[in-house]
Amino acid sequence: METRMDYMGPLKNILLATDGSEYSEGAVKEAIYLAKSCIAKLSVIYVLEVNPELETDGQKVVEKMESEAKAHIDAIRKRAAQDNVECEVIVRRTDQPYKAIVEEAEKRGIDAIIMGRRGKTGLKKVLMGSVTAKVIGYAPCKVLVVPKDAAIRCENLLLATDGSKYSKAAEIEAINMSKRCSQTKKLIVLSVARTNERLEQAKANVEKVRQDAEQKGIEVETLTPVGRPFEVTVNTAKERDVDMIIIGEYGRTGIEKLLMGSVAERVIALSPCAVLVVKA
Repeated sequence: METRMDYMGPLKNILLATDGSEYSEGAVKEAIYLAKSCIAKLSVIYVLEVNPELETDGQKVVEKMESEAKAHIDAIRKRAAQDNVECEVIVRRTDQPYKAIVEEAEKRGIDAIIMGRRGKTGLKKVLMGSVTAKVIGYAPCKVLVVPKDAAIRCENLLLATDGSKYSKAAEIEAINMSKRCSQTKKLIVLSVARTNERLEQAKANVEKVRQDAEQKGIEVETLTPVGRPFEVTVNTAKERDVDMIIIGEYGRTGIEKLLMGSVAERVIALSPCAVLVVKA
């Protein structure tokens, strides 16, 4: 495990967002690992999703939630302490969990938010009205989404790019990560053409990344299939036993941020592995 080291580069402040469920397990493990390997400050946020009506009518419900939150956070503290990682705990009460997470990330100058992904099936996976999707839309920093049982080994990294300015930051991140991780076999660079007419553009996208990577001594495999970008990306990750997908997030504003129909959100919802979303 130690050979992974600080695969995300120098991080000073990490924010782990947990909801106390089993779905947070992969994120908890990864946040502690990164805090240890980067000698970074780890903040843990637990959001109690309560609305104002519940607070007045259901005090017992709120007290039960608070006691569960405390037990979960104490368990994380103990695990972190075993790796000599101190963590600062933030508990927020709100009916909009994503806002609390984003506000704390902004206030604390967070370099990376690490969070889990709820287990959903079928169409629900694609309709990402979840806290995770909204955090990604508004976060001021990169976001690492770790499914419950995902193991990040940094052996097979997959960069999904569309050649846009939003993908540029993801391209740089993927190349740098490959260079840091001695056990990365090769960087797979994928650009999906929606139609045959867009194939030449997809080839140009991956060729540009290949040139940049090879200048840094990184071996690259390029793929330019035709299809629906999120489907092809997820299927490629499964077929190639990828342990992390690196993807850019489109800059959106206002209500568009909440209409989560983008490739990034769909990839996250369906991915078999961790997904790092890099902000432009």
